Amino acid sequence: MVDSKVNKLPFHYGWLIAVTGTFCIVACLGLGRFALGMLLPSMGKSLNMTYSQMGYVGTGNFVGYLIAVFLAGNVIARYGQRLYIFVSLILVGTTMILLSQGSNFYYILFLYILTGIGSGGANVSMMSLVSSWFGKKKRGKAAGIMTIGSGFAIVFSGFFVPFINQAKGENGWRWNWAILGFIVIFIAVFCFIILRNSPQEMGVTPVGFDNSEIKNIDERVNEEVNIYKNPLIYHLGAIYFLFGYTYVIYATFIVTTLVKERNFSESIAGNFWSIVGFLSLLSGPLFGTLSDKLGRKAGFAIVFFFQFMAYILIATGLPGIFLYASIFFYGVVAWSIPTIMAAAVGDYVGRRNSAKAFGFITFIFGIGQIIGPAVAGKLAEKTGSFSSSFYMASVMAFLAILLSLSLKKPAILR
Repeated sequence: MVDSKVNKLPFHYGWLIAVTGTFCIVACLGLGRFALGMLLPSMGKSLNMTYSQMGYVGTGNFVGYLIAVFLAGNVIARYGQRLYIFVSLILVGTTMILLSQGSNFYYILFLYILTGIGSGGANVSMMSLVSSWFGKKKRGKAAGIMTIGSGFAIVFSGFFVPFINQAKGENGWRWNWAILGFIVIFIAVFCFIILRNSPQEMGVTPVGFDNSEIKNIDERVNEEVNIYKNPLIYHLGAIYFLFGYTYVIYATFIVTTLVKERNFSESIAGNFWSIVGFLSLLSGPLFGTLSDKLGRKAGFAIVFFFQFMAYILIATGLPGIFLYASIFFYGVVAWSIPTIMAAAVGDYVGRRNSAKAFGFITFIFGIGQIIGPAVAGKLAEKTGSFSSSFYMASVMAFLAILLSLSLKKPAILR
């Protein structure tokens, strides 16, 4: 099988898969999840929600996410990533439109759980495609291209949400949910048209593989692996858990912190969130490629150090340059861990097992996401500030550095 005989594009179809994955991540995570941080202040005020309830809304989304990733391995094995992504994104878009009609906390919570189910299904399916379409020397870069989507969505929501809120007043958050939901549905159709489950469907070989590599390597990395008995998978899962626990506290509550505790206007706080989005555009490709060169262990440790600095600086409440430094440290590595993790899973278990393994560790990651915002909201309610929550996140990030440095090399790379 030779790529040039069947691939009529001026580039490998795998790179089109990666770019399409960017739009998928825009929809399922960027709009389906991270827009919540911008919408919480106005939505919470309109519906008289407490800090705890705001935290539970975020937690509900991650409960749904957890349900999806628990089912992902079996669903993907039966129906493939392409169909799972399409159905999941339709669910995300539809529930976001329905959220615009919310009148109380329980209605919002129920629908946002469903949004989480769609987000989890689409994200796990899309990220698992990296191992099918790309060899190990290109996986970090490809996954990085996909995760740019979250950054684009944050930039967009940072400007768009305050604009609509100002134009539509107290009903602005309703208009925002509806408009963003229709955008997600459009992206769902686009992804269904472009995506394919494997290179074989297009008559090509994976990016970064030549015939000799396929002959010598594929037999080793495509053997079926019992991921539930592999201690290295649990090690990766623990690292991913800590990322899920910590990053979501910042993503969910940074805008609320700036508005409620630092007395920023919603528009200015939105500008800060957009800065995170701009910086995060670098995070996936930069640190994904870095992990291709330095190894996944070094990549993980460097990223978690940056996150540790982000959390400790915002926790201290220091003004001016320290706030900008926190935004910088968080934004520049924002989506690096999922990027490196998607590549690492393929390294450890091979392409055949990557979807199931990535779904399993993402399930563990999802548990961290559920606990994080709930605990952070409770701490904020008891102390009257999110400072204690960010201190907690910094401790967890430091633990993640230690776990990353103790990570062993994959057997197939030794």
